[in-house]
Amino acid sequence: MTIRTTSRGTARRRFAALAAAPLLSLAAACGGGEGVRDHGSDEVASVPEATAPDAAPAGKPSTAPTAAEGKSAFYDAQMVYVRCMRTKGGSQDFPDPKLSGYLDWSKINKVRDPKGDGSDTKGGRNGVCGPELLAAMNLEPKRDKQKDYESMLAHAVCMRDNGVSKFTNPVMSGGGVMPGGDPNPVNPQLDVESPAYERAREACKGKLLEGLDGMQ
Repeated sequence: MTIRTTSRGTARRRFAALAAAPLLSLAAACGGGEGVRDHGSDEVASVPEATAPDAAPAGKPSTAPTAAEGKSAFYDAQMVYVRCMRTKGGSQDFPDPKLSGYLDWSKINKVRDPKGDGSDTKGGRNGVCGPELLAAMNLEPKRDKQKDYESMLAHAVCMRDNGVSKFTNPVMSGGGVMPGGDPNPVNPQLDVESPAYERAREACKGKLLEGLDGMQ
């Protein structure tokens, strides 16, 4: 594959990796070091089960938000981020999120990137919308990490089977998942805008669960 300096795809993958790194560090600090998988392994790791939240006292309603409320808050937060991107972020055509609240990367990838620095996908000019993006990420509905890992692993295997031989597996540690993809995001080894890569991505897009298409 051709080595490229910067692209929209690699830029958003770098941001995703940077956003995921603190979560892995926090998990490791809490003693969750088991379950790390090698990049070349196609096996599925086990995820420690999350501790169930304490039940509400007898006779008192639970204060935990419902699934519908959680999705609504997530969508609203994503809209705040989208509006920021359209104004301060300098991307007037930045698309609305999906009804689920997840960003629509199939449309974001078509947004014009005049500088070629990925600023249309990583928080706008100089990261001006980074706080809004992180606020939305913090409101993302709880995900099944085991299923996320299996989905990204299946996607990575599919990408390699379709000619992107350097595409790495996701890595799991302490219940967190670090996406796979380029073996060196800082100095990209994959040309994510090449026809071959585009064909593989199209062939494998069905392997990723909703909400993961912007991560790997």
